[in-house]
Amino acid sequence: MSNKGWQTHWHKHPGVRSGDQLTLGERAADRMRNAMGSWPFVFGFFAVMIGWVIVNTVLAIGGPHGFDPYPYILLNLFLSMMAGVQAAALLIAAKRSDAIASEIAIHTEHNTDDIKDLLAQNLQLIQEVKRNTDLLDEIHRHVTAQTPGVGEFPPKA
Repeated sequence: MSNKGWQTHWHKHPGVRSGDQLTLGERAADRMRNAMGSWPFVFGFFAVMIGWVIVNTVLAIGGPHGFDPYPYILLNLFLSMMAGVQAAALLIAAKRSDAIASEIAIHTEHNTDDIKDLLAQNLQLIQEVKRNTDLLDEIHRHVTAQTPGVGEFPPKA
């Protein structure tokens, strides 16, 4: 099974900039969002927490009570710092997601405008054809006269 199964595929959308079109900050925000918003990150985070407790309580590496004895003040300090940085990271990721949604919306709006133009042209052609039914009848008579069996129902084999 591929590790990329949990990643998004918005970058394949024709209306969204990707690759070399992105700034360094945008690429970093995308990587951060994809990494921090994943199950491997969550499981890795729990593994680090459990490892910290085992190293400091069970194995007591760094002294008789470990280098960060219970109640794990150093761990709490790191978690507090991480929470502060993570809040900013979430805002950066949300801002990038908004930018992606905006690019998709603008692309959709342009497509909708193109479709409206094509529908207007089609309607104009239909109205022109309706005005020229005599011409259509003449073309039909000409085609049926030139091709034996056309215009008859059921056609002769």
